[in-house]
Amino acid sequence: MTQEETMTIRAMCDAFGVTARALRFYESKELLSPIRIGQKRLYTKHDRARLKLILRGKRFGFSLEEIRQLLDLYNPTDGNAAQVREAVRLGRVHLAEMTEQRDVLTAAIDELQEQLDLGAEQIAAMGKTEAA
Repeated sequence: MTQEETMTIRAMCDAFGVTARALRFYESKELLSPIRIGQKRLYTKHDRARLKLILRGKRFGFSLEEIRQLLDLYNPTDGNAAQVREAVRLGRVHLAEMTEQRDVLTAAIDELQEQLDLGAEQIAAMGKTEAA
């Protein structure tokens, strides 16, 4: 394996915007399995692809266990059919949850804006009363 095919932990951190601690954590959870040479870790193209999926899954609200299950379904011989089906199923569940959270947040924002507008009107009215 050539140096161009592997990356050091520092290069992975820089490339993906993660900390070395995060990479070691993913390794401890058996989500990544870099080549170990003494204390040195070398990440392969496979590790980089897995990290990209881990970070995307986290951004979409997937738990590490859900991400692990999806990664474990990797099987290029069948075009990753099971992995894609499960990713779509989980994605739909998380999309519904995120949409509900957004709707609740939008309602709270709208209500807060109304209260702030009322407060501003009250302050303006108080100012007019004091000036009179």
